Amino acid sequence: MSKRQISITRTIATTPEKIFELLADPAQHPLIDGSGTVRAARDGGPHRLALGAKFGMDMKMGAPYKIQNTVVEFEENRLIAWRHFNGHRWRWALEPSGDGGTEVTETFDWSTARFPFLIDISFFPKKNKQGIERSLERLDRMFPA
Repeated sequence: MSKRQISITRTIATTPEKIFELLADPAQHPLIDGSGTVRAARDGGPHRLALGAKFGMDMKMGAPYKIQNTVVEFEENRLIAWRHFNGHRWRWALEPSGDGGTEVTETFDWSTARFPFLIDISFFPKKNKQGIERSLERLDRMFPA
C-alpha cells in the first residue's frame, strides 16, 4: 500500500450486495458520510453509478461548494471508486466475511492526485481518516447484527 493512502476495514453484518446498493446510489451518500461534508447528490446525475459515470455532489466544508466525481473503478458488489477533480480517489472494497457479513474497506487514495504533495502537507489525511472511521461506524449502525 502506498504511503499516500489511508484505509480502514470493518466487518458489517450484511451482504456485499446491500452495501453496494448504498454506495452505487449517490443520493444515499449523505447517509453514510462520516466527514460531515456530503450534503446531497446534484440533480441530473445517474441514480445508479457505473464505470465512467459522472455525478455531482453538494458539499460543505465551512462554506458550501459543489464537486464533480467520476467512477474510475467498478466491480459489481465488490469494488467502487470515484475520483475528484484533483485526481484523488475514494474507494470502497467489499469482501464476504463468510458469516453472512462483509469486510468493508474504505480508502482515501491521493497517490493518483495531480498534486499529491499538497495533500501530503495538508490536514486532509488526518481529517479523512477520522471521516472514514465515522463512515464505517454509520454503515455498521445501518445493519445491526
